[in-house]
Amino acid sequence: MKIALITDQHLDGRKGSLAFWNYWQQFYDNIFFPTLEKEGIDTVIDLGDTFDNRKSMDFNTFNRVSDNYFDKLKSYKVHMLLGNHCVYYKNTNKVNSPELLLKQYDNITIYSEPEHLKLGSKNFLMLPWINRENQKEIFKLLETSEADVCCGHLELSGFEMNPGFLMDHGMDPKLFRRFKRVWSGHYHHKSTKGNITYLGNPYQMFWNDYKDTRGFHIYDTESDRLKFVKNPYDIFDKIFYDDTCVDYNKQDVSGYKDKYIKLVVNEKRNYQMFETLVDRLYNIGVHDVKIVETLVDIEDVDDVELNTKDTLTLLGEYIDEIELAVDKTELKKLMQSLYIESCGVM
Repeated sequence: MKIALITDQHLDGRKGSLAFWNYWQQFYDNIFFPTLEKEGIDTVIDLGDTFDNRKSMDFNTFNRVSDNYFDKLKSYKVHMLLGNHCVYYKNTNKVNSPELLLKQYDNITIYSEPEHLKLGSKNFLMLPWINRENQKEIFKLLETSEADVCCGHLELSGFEMNPGFLMDHGMDPKLFRRFKRVWSGHYHHKSTKGNITYLGNPYQMFWNDYKDTRGFHIYDTESDRLKFVKNPYDIFDKIFYDDTCVDYNKQDVSGYKDKYIKLVVNEKRNYQMFETLVDRLYNIGVHDVKIVETLVDIEDVDDVELNTKDTLTLLGEYIDEIELAVDKTELKKLMQSLYIESCGVM
């Protein structure tokens, strides 16, 4: 039996942006559903954060998501975990968006409480978002469960949430030592340590996802093999501008259509060429161009490596370097939450 594993889709994310939805739909229409059909898959495990907004839903966005995703899933059996973005309260899973919004889809089983499940030859422990209300029950299950595979939306310490952003708080991974395999959503960056794999979300959502591999997985219960299916589409791209060695008037920019671009200026001497490049990018249909001036004269600096770090990394490094009387871990969590919220507004 083959099972598709997907997580952290945030289908109403980026405030329901049509630009992002069109990009995500490329993945569903050209990669996800065709692969399910080709591989003969009829079962999908969704490891949480199917929706993004914990408090509300835009009706137009939900109509779009229903028509282009959930209606196409009707011929599949879906096992859906609750993620933190799916639940209204932080200390209970009782009020959640999937159970309220997906009642008409009888092919979808929603796990708001921990439960065992058998698929093919394997036993699964399905863990929804862990909170104050269910924590005691789940900790007991972690000590007694005989499941082969644990699926959850877990916040574990020692894993990268985003590239370069290591979580230094959360549950101890050793709590899951009894399982042969542990698969989790929550962290969007794909990574594996020991028996635990963060599957990663299927597509880019923010600039710190730039060049980070995204996609979904297929698990064969008989061979016990986990196969990764890559999403080849990107919505973020960078141009490192240096007109001393490149004639940008001759460069084909059509590949940047429908993308968000960072134009990183390393060397700009031909101002007319630079302005022409920006105009050409907008004319072919980029969503936005952000210009980043390096402000460094490379000829005057020895061994300079110019890296354009993402905002979360810079915030984390700044917090580490300054003297504060508050808990730096909690401050980083707050800054991360505010950053993600601001990205959604923008």
